[in-house]
Amino acid sequence: MDREVVGTAGRDRLEVAVRRYPMSAVVTPSGELDHHTADLLREPLDQLAGDGIATVVIDCSNLDFCDSTGLNVLLGARLKAEAAGGGVHLAGMKPTVARVFEITGADAVFTVHATLDDALKE
Repeated sequence: MDREVVGTAGRDRLEVAVRRYPMSAVVTPSGELDHHTADLLREPLDQLAGDGIATVVIDCSNLDFCDSTGLNVLLGARLKAEAAGGGVHLAGMKPTVARVFEITGADAVFTVHATLDDALKE
């Protein structure tokens, strides 16, 4: 397993860490995912898809905020993963982040787990 911190954006408002496994990855965004920081998450997700990693768990436990731009990044990753025979799983969402998914109905198109451990068991 390789762990790599991809970088930070928006005056350190978002940090993204990636842990790669042979056929999957765990991506951990920490901070605020919005219009100004979304590319920092989009880039490693696109890289994983390009590398043939079809199953991605997004550990949302350190994500404090997510707006519609961040949601679109995750939806795009989901489409790519499903086209490759995998999927994007969300884990450990805080109530404020979960609310965005509930309001938009996006929680119905993702597999959502209470914790990262739950997601990794699947």
